[in-house]
Amino acid sequence: MQAVQDNYDRIEAQVIEQLSEYNTIVGRIKILEKYPIGNGLYLTEPYSEDDKLQALHKQLKGLPSHMYLSRREQKLESVANAYITRHPAGTKSQLYEVKSVRTLDDDDKKLLKELGSKIEKVIDARHGTVDGYEGALQRVAELQELQQKKEWIDDILKTMAEYKPHYSELLILRYIQCKDVEAVCNQIPTSRANYKRWRPMAIKEYAKLAGIE
Repeated sequence: MQAVQDNYDRIEAQVIEQLSEYNTIVGRIKILEKYPIGNGLYLTEPYSEDDKLQALHKQLKGLPSHMYLSRREQKLESVANAYITRHPAGTKSQLYEVKSVRTLDDDDKKLLKELGSKIEKVIDARHGTVDGYEGALQRVAELQELQQKKEWIDDILKTMAEYKPHYSELLILRYIQCKDVEAVCNQIPTSRANYKRWRPMAIKEYAKLAGIE
């Protein structure tokens, strides 16, 4: 009996965590969608959901570098083009090429060191902390992932609403809109007794649809 309760508690925690993250996901999506990437472009345009990352990559590659690089980044690009003959695609290979350069010019040494540092940051970066071209691509990847998470939650709740609308509404009101129990009961509307009975059933139903076991 205790094992059954422990399993339910674990499932409940996962469902509530997933639903509670919804507003944060939506907020982060809004921030990313408004992020400028240069040349009057934003992460949300003009790309479709399926090929946004590839389209942005192609779009930026087709633009003159001054359209999306700062003046400082253009200097780094110039020194890289002056000393590096091979242009590998991978960031680790790029870092190796930069660190392999030998020059007697002190200014160029500083620029190459700065370029290497930027590439290292790209390798280490996880969530939109990188500037310029690589940073734009990272933000697009993050945006796509968040949109998929949001759509996943939306689809589960919409599917549940087709056959258990009161379960879906209860979960939305309680864990996404963060209303208290009394407000949830008033809005559905239902009694507290029904709320107590429906809540664990709604959580179990959500877990089934989400594949949480």
